[in-house]
Amino acid sequence: MAERSLGAWVTSLVEGHCAGPDNDMQRGDDEPAWDTPLVGFANGADPIFDQYKTVVGDFHWTPLEIWQATFPDRSARPEELTVISWILPQTKATKADQRERTVYPSVRWARSRIYGEEFNHNMRSAVAAKLTDAGYAAVAPMEVPAFKVHDSEQFVWASTWSERHAAYAAGLGTFGLCDGLITAKGKAMRAGSVVARIDIAATPRPYTDHHAYCLFYAKGTCGDCIPRCPVGALSEKGHDKVKCRAHLDKTRVYVTENYGFEGYGCGLCQVAVPCESRIPPSLVPR
Repeated sequence: MAERSLGAWVTSLVEGHCAGPDNDMQRGDDEPAWDTPLVGFANGADPIFDQYKTVVGDFHWTPLEIWQATFPDRSARPEELTVISWILPQTKATKADQRERTVYPSVRWARSRIYGEEFNHNMRSAVAAKLTDAGYAAVAPMEVPAFKVHDSEQFVWASTWSERHAAYAAGLGTFGLCDGLITAKGKAMRAGSVVARIDIAATPRPYTDHHAYCLFYAKGTCGDCIPRCPVGALSEKGHDKVKCRAHLDKTRVYVTENYGFEGYGCGLCQVAVPCESRIPPSLVPR
């Protein structure tokens, strides 16, 4: 199969999985948790993955490292590997509900965080399995037992594989003031990825600045996400993960008592902002 056709085929795998019945809010009415996904690709030899050793932490895997750990008996060169990344955008209904919230998440948002992310976990494994069955061995880094969240002097917490950094490498978006990834479908989203031995052209990155799509960093304006945070975890200095995590823990009680299932979520900073559903028009790459 030609390189270009392989990219289209893999994109169809991801889109097809999202169009299936498992993309479900678990409300009993088959409402999907996610809108149509975005898909991008990064080459395993891209220097950016070595840069993440410094930017994120020396524990962050390169595509080759996770490949070698998963397939110790199969040799591969970095350039033979492709990182397949996807963005799962929140639906219009979920975003509309969430805009009205000021302290705790809407029921749709909490459901997408729990049942929608459960779907995302399963999709990582399913896409990797379909690729492997087709002759393109693949692994979902976040689904392996060795995946771990580390204490980080710079970032408080950081993991061995970052889905947002994978998406950044694959040309899908840049980071905002609240650390969310701003994509062509906004920052109200979740992300997933797999690493496969498959030859797919990398998606061009139309940016060099990791804050290119954030109005606050790019133009010194906006900051609308700051007052959206109910506990002051956002400021012009950035994102206070400790305050954010403390509030997230409180949402567990709220969701259980008010919505009748064990869950959590916040994400108030991802809606009612100019980058909720798009890249701000003045920052769209030309």
